[in-house]
Amino acid sequence: MNSEMPEIPASLLDLMAEIGPRWGTNIAEHAALMQKAFTELHANAHRPPINVARDIAYGPHPRQRLDVFSSRHANGAPVVLFVHGGAFVRGDRNATPELYANVLYYFARHGMVGINMEYRLARDAPWPGGAEDVGAAIAWIKTNVAHHGGDPEKIFVIGHSAGGSHVATWAYDRRVHGDAGPSIAGAIIVGGRVRADSRPDDPNCKNVEAYFGPDKKLQAERSPVMHAAGSSLPTFIAIAQYENPFLDVYCLELAWRIAASRGRAPRVVQAMGHNHISMVCHFNTADDWLGRQIREFMGSALLKKE
Repeated sequence: MNSEMPEIPASLLDLMAEIGPRWGTNIAEHAALMQKAFTELHANAHRPPINVARDIAYGPHPRQRLDVFSSRHANGAPVVLFVHGGAFVRGDRNATPELYANVLYYFARHGMVGINMEYRLARDAPWPGGAEDVGAAIAWIKTNVAHHGGDPEKIFVIGHSAGGSHVATWAYDRRVHGDAGPSIAGAIIVGGRVRADSRPDDPNCKNVEAYFGPDKKLQAERSPVMHAAGSSLPTFIAIAQYENPFLDVYCLELAWRIAASRGRAPRVVQAMGHNHISMVCHFNTADDWLGRQIREFMGSALLKKE
């Protein structure tokens, strides 16, 4: 199947290697370079026949929308919900015409149902608004995904960056998901901001405050890492070699807290050569290492559930 996916050209690999060590010196510029290069790559790639139902409302707010990607042959398939990033104050499920749809095309071509969601931003919905939107999208999936060939009992949620914060909050914080639990089969945190910490040497500190609030005590109480120890939910954690400042540290803290509570470590991987943005943009290319790891995690989680 990889032969149908585009190879990442040497010029793009060289660009990733060149900007990687200095990624954090100008995140906006480097992210734009990655998005432009990967958009061009995906736009010129072969695309298999995948059904896409776009702009479906899962709530009343204009940003509470999602797109569904499914194979024509999907029937009782696992479901992957993707939650994009954007530092809590920006972001779109269609960062470009090709991104982040590439993530859901990838899982759909592997026989799953992929769902790409958008959520309210900090100005309209401070904490826990983004996590509540994840929960609302999951509720929509539970009711509707069978019509698209998905199994509502096999939902996995991937959160990237700020989206990782929203996913982790929904997954672990009982105050948010309630006594019924998160109602998912597993959480996949990719370069997630799972600790709210508006430290002055963090370039995104003001955006963190916009969502979590400026109070340091509340930031700590609202951080998903502080609630993970009480959860038995299967969790997969991925970080890039070149991450946004402190996100790899926070993800490793999440892994440690889960491991200390359960007596065994969750699955943790580091995508060498990748940066915070390429780690997501490269899905649906021949570089299948991370995607394969996630699919193996999902298969293992479903086997244990049975």
